[in-house]
Amino acid sequence: MRLPKKERQRQLKLSLQANPFLTDEEMARRHGVSVQTIRLDRMELGIPELRERIKDMAEGNFDRIRSLAPDEVIGEIVDLQLNQSGVSVLEIREEHVFSRNRIARGHHLFAQANSLAVAVIDADVVLTASAAIRFVRPVRLGEKCIAKARVVKSTPHRIQVDVETFVNEERVFQGVFDMYRSREEKGKK
Repeated sequence: MRLPKKERQRQLKLSLQANPFLTDEEMARRHGVSVQTIRLDRMELGIPELRERIKDMAEGNFDRIRSLAPDEVIGEIVDLQLNQSGVSVLEIREEHVFSRNRIARGHHLFAQANSLAVAVIDADVVLTASAAIRFVRPVRLGEKCIAKARVVKSTPHRIQVDVETFVNEERVFQGVFDMYRSREEKGKK
């Protein structure tokens, strides 16, 4: 049974608040309507398409990152709570995959997780001391990887950051990063 338009739009807003990375296709499946209906609902509600939502979220976070330059981040950081947590998105494109089987090369998933672990730490110098990683399943061309980092332990010079990467809410990568941090004094070399 189809929901009335107002109720469907209310649920659409709630779905996007819970997971702003949902595609129109995923929302259409969830709500049992066509992709075109979702697009019309989004336009009526003033909700931008996925790429614009990601871009808007990412722009607000680059100014806060101290440990990396914006071009050193792999993926787009869309949420950042320094010394607490962060989220980044990486869409797997042609340059990320093996040409023969269209599976993402592992170093791209590692780089996304590692750069997010570095970015989440509020320090001038952040280095990866060690990492324990696990690839859970292959990631394919066109899939969108959402990495979620959270700080779990902190001492003055060491921080443990756990990172999990998901594709459509399915975990595809996990890592425990032991990070070294230092604050450089201004004027010293």
